[in-house]
Amino acid sequence: MPKNVTATPDWDADLQVYEPHKAGLPKLRPYFRDLFGRVEFAAEFSKSGIKAAHSETVFGQLWLVLNPLLLAVVYYILVAILSHRGGIDYLAHIVGGLFVFTFISASLTSGAGSVTGGGRLILNMSFPRLLMPMAAVRTAFFRFLPTLPVYILIKAIAGSSWSPVILLGAYFLGLMVLFSIGGAAIMATIQVYFRDTTSFLPFFLRIWLYLSPVLWFIDDAPARFEKLMLIGNPLFSLIGGWTDLTLRGVIPPPSVWIAATVWAVVTAVIGSLFFISRERDFAVRI
Repeated sequence: MPKNVTATPDWDADLQVYEPHKAGLPKLRPYFRDLFGRVEFAAEFSKSGIKAAHSETVFGQLWLVLNPLLLAVVYYILVAILSHRGGIDYLAHIVGGLFVFTFISASLTSGAGSVTGGGRLILNMSFPRLLMPMAAVRTAFFRFLPTLPVYILIKAIAGSSWSPVILLGAYFLGLMVLFSIGGAAIMATIQVYFRDTTSFLPFFLRIWLYLSPVLWFIDDAPARFEKLMLIGNPLFSLIGGWTDLTLRGVIPPPSVWIAATVWAVVTAVIGSLFFISRERDFAVRI
């Protein structure tokens, strides 16, 4: 290697050389300057993924709604039989929770394969690799948007309360986006080193679904386990706060707001830094 070329150059350098190295963070200021300067690249990369999945067609968007909706009906029937619990309001709860859970799980799943699936792009272009899991989350979010009108319609049929409090649900939705970016970055990094991650991820997500307030209300959690759920399950506060506000028109307790905020911010920061500390090694791993 020429003497005038360093193994770990600045991110705004014209020439990049990638070699196996120990984990370490580059200079973050030029990295994030380059990252925010190429947000349009992530948007275009996401748009290409949406087109490839036919999500912009009528039938493509219809399937985005029908898939989680039919799954919600299946869960509703199953839970109604086992627990003798029913009603259109309960179906609306399952639908609302399942729609946002599908967004989060799609972000993690597509984010996990974002780096290993973009090998040629990584080898032929120099850019902050964090844009790849971010683009995956953007794609999942835009695939989630068509489900919102359906959720509103079912909420109206259920006769749920309507009040300005519902607008606060946007805060929890924003936290879920932030959480998904960090989670997608973590999954993408792990997938580079352990290629079976995407094989085990669906089983993990299914268990996570049952442990989250999607098939049950946040109030259904036993009081003795509430603190454990707040600390140990990020979706307990994220999805629980979302459904309380948007469906029931109830303001969650401060503990839910704090737990959701902490989980989202910490996951985004740790996930991004973990990804950045390893991404210079990706080109020699994929």
